[in-house]
Amino acid sequence: MIRHSMRILDFYLARSFLKYFFLIVVVLMVLFSFFELLSQLDDVGKGDYRLYNAFFYIALTLPKRLLDLMPISTLLGGIVALGLMADHGELVAMEASGISSLRICKAVFVTGMLLMLTSGILAEIVVPGMEQQARKSRSKAISPSGITLTKKGFWIRHDNFYIHVDQMLSEGIAADLDIFEFDSHGQLQTFTHALIANLQNNRQWDLHGITQKIIADNEVITKRLPTLTFESFLSADQVSILKLPPYSLSTSNLIRYINALQQSGQNADQYSIALWRKISVPLITGAMVLLSLSFVFGSTRTLSAGYRITIGAFIGIVLYFADQLIMQWGLLLNMNPFITAMIPVLLVLSIALARLRKAF
Repeated sequence: MIRHSMRILDFYLARSFLKYFFLIVVVLMVLFSFFELLSQLDDVGKGDYRLYNAFFYIALTLPKRLLDLMPISTLLGGIVALGLMADHGELVAMEASGISSLRICKAVFVTGMLLMLTSGILAEIVVPGMEQQARKSRSKAISPSGITLTKKGFWIRHDNFYIHVDQMLSEGIAADLDIFEFDSHGQLQTFTHALIANLQNNRQWDLHGITQKIIADNEVITKRLPTLTFESFLSADQVSILKLPPYSLSTSNLIRYINALQQSGQNADQYSIALWRKISVPLITGAMVLLSLSFVFGSTRTLSAGYRITIGAFIGIVLYFADQLIMQWGLLLNMNPFITAMIPVLLVLSIALARLRKAF
């Protein structure tokens, strides 16, 4: 009987928490999607990019927006749900019936673990594929003729060369290039594969990790070169349209490109940070659950739900922008990527545990 009652209580707490979480995250996603739509309107009219393309792009990037808003929505959802329960005397009634505050916190945190799992799935499985599809569809509409977009990168012709690029990374960096050179009779002369290529001054590409096969006299000669220079086949504007941000890459691709960039002597910090963020975002979501509990069982317990929501919203916004700034500062100051990604987690967790320690 007691176990059944506790299950009902756990379900009630979880339902209330998730109800307000979804309400808040939907409102925030609509707001941020509107801002993104305004930015996309600047590109409407370029090439074949039309208004319906902009709406399609907004729809495909919704998972990334959801992932970004998971922590602050978790914080506000917990504050609203438990704050209203406190105002209506429900938490007092639970404690009067013998249910401890720690037991209530445990039920809420278990629900928060579901949100942590969801954010992990979004970061690793859903967001990379959807983001790449969104950016490829946008690039296909905007990009000039001569570039053929495929499911795996794009093809472009440059004089007697046919070039396939698997990934166009940010800052003029391309990954996994295949270059086919043909003679005037259409016969393949050389095949060159490069792990990484870096655009220099919009004039030439520096290729790294080269495997080159030369076909001559019915023989294939294989060469391995550390670097090779190739005439530019993309302009800076085309690079900006075709590039994929680090967060749109899967874990396996991030690890592969980080190794390739490091082997070629290039800075891979932004990709390392993106890799560790796949772990830190679920962790910061869990830390936000603990922080929301401190607003109900901490020093603000006597305040109304309205005050708690206002204070929580202010703190959530500050932490959201602090998280973004820490990522930028980490890149500028060349901080360790793991430390940079984990600083927001430690910041939120330390604040939450300090407040909860006073409460209990």
